[in-house]
Amino acid sequence: MRNRLFLVLVLAVVLGGGLAYATYNAINAQPVKTVNAPTQPVVVAAAVLPLGTELKKDDLTVVNFPVGAAPEGSFSKPNDVIGRGVISTIVKNEPVLAAKLASKEAGAGLPPVIPDGMRALSVRVNDVIGVAGYVLPGTRVDVVATASPNNQTGDTTSKVILSNVQVLTAGTRMEQDQEKGKPMQVTVVTLLVYPEQSERLALASTEGKIQLALRNPLDQGAPETPGVRPAVLLGLAAQKAPVKTAQTAKAATKATGPVTPGPVTNATPAMPTVEMIRGDKRSSEVIR
Repeated sequence: MRNRLFLVLVLAVVLGGGLAYATYNAINAQPVKTVNAPTQPVVVAAAVLPLGTELKKDDLTVVNFPVGAAPEGSFSKPNDVIGRGVISTIVKNEPVLAAKLASKEAGAGLPPVIPDGMRALSVRVNDVIGVAGYVLPGTRVDVVATASPNNQTGDTTSKVILSNVQVLTAGTRMEQDQEKGKPMQVTVVTLLVYPEQSERLALASTEGKIQLALRNPLDQGAPETPGVRPAVLLGLAAQKAPVKTAQTAKAATKATGPVTPGPVTNATPAMPTVEMIRGDKRSSEVIR
């Protein structure tokens, strides 16, 4: 009895294995059907292309995209974009789009990136002023200036002179040390400002010291500040509140570009008042 059961089990395993092997061979013997979908060439970046790069043949490569899947504004031939400048950083294997390139007549470098009516102004910074290297292209900063109007230490004032300013470039360049006559590396940050703001920034960087304050890109406010002097900093004098006007209030609620805070003003604090009701008449009495 046991021999019969063992024989039946062996026979079932052999037949099952043979059937599986035959099925496997039959599936593999079938020809593979390939479907050739129509494609179109798209020019993409062969490497990371920073802002201001002049496109060359080695910077580009061509990749086939399915027809209809190519991004709008893409190019099919490298010759269509060679020689044009990059106005927005392009990462590797990213399609080269017309919106990220300067016009054919504009050339390359930084000038095509500057919008109409604005200027690019560079200032020298160090690791402290540059917020320890966190000031990068595309970030936004406030410019804090420290200076004295009459070269008196007691009148030295620190105040936010520019708010919500965009950083165009940040890097190092070689300059000659005037004292030792040797080349040295200098960190330079280029800011995008309006002409009137470029005057304020140039004056602040030559007549005093400037500091960059890194800000959250989602924060579009521009709060008005009165500035601070040494006496106020040490608690020897009271801080005067800034005067808020309709224009500054509007700028504080929504600022979409660089904002120039108003001048420091000496505001007279309002006196406390009490509303008096006498019958059907109301009046306000000042408490002195």
